[in-house]
Amino acid sequence: MFRYAISGMICLIAGSAVAFAQPSPKQPETPAPPPASVPATPSDVSETMEEAMPGDHWTYETHDEITGDLKATATNVVMEVTAATISLRFNILGNPLAGYITYDRSWNVVNNGDWKHAPNDGTGVRLPLAVGKKWSFQSTDSNSTRGLSFKRSGTSTVAAKENITTSAGTFDTFKIETSYSMRNANDPTKKVDFKLVTWYAPAINHWVKRVSTTRSVGNLRDNSSIELVEYGRK
Repeated sequence: MFRYAISGMICLIAGSAVAFAQPSPKQPETPAPPPASVPATPSDVSETMEEAMPGDHWTYETHDEITGDLKATATNVVMEVTAATISLRFNILGNPLAGYITYDRSWNVVNNGDWKHAPNDGTGVRLPLAVGKKWSFQSTDSNSTRGLSFKRSGTSTVAAKENITTSAGTFDTFKIETSYSMRNANDPTKKVDFKLVTWYAPAINHWVKRVSTTRSVGNLRDNSSIELVEYGRK
């Protein structure tokens, strides 16, 4: 189960105040000057998802957050887009075998190899994104090959808009904090807890960074991150 957990791994309300000077009693009243323009900030992040297209690709490095070690470098490529799904192929550097993941159009995982998520795994985005927005999700995760079934339940919150810089560039993002638990369908006492923080950038319709932690019986089992190092379109 831990192997599965490890493999499975965004409106800020901006206010402004304008001070209006009162005219001097001896001076004629004049209109106040218009407020100065304000430079763009992370609160100006667009909420519109770009449409995914075959050939879109994102490359990530996975690091162990405890040791800082590089664990893997993987490239994800969109293979096909339908009205309901996005099919993606991923290749891990140094491994000749490719893997395949099927997402819904909001980047929730539906199918990940032998694992099926009904209706989905709940780790995508939910439009329109706005700071403070929350949603909950539930799913059944099953692996018929291994005879495993888990019940998943969790919540996500759009915590902030943040400016994130990686080696791929600087991005305006929505920070989404997700917590969920998985229980063995045959033995509900067996539970694993997960926390996932996602920095999703509408400009590239994907996440720039993700940090995940896994706990079993209260003990930390995994703490990993992925960070965007390259991306592009066909």
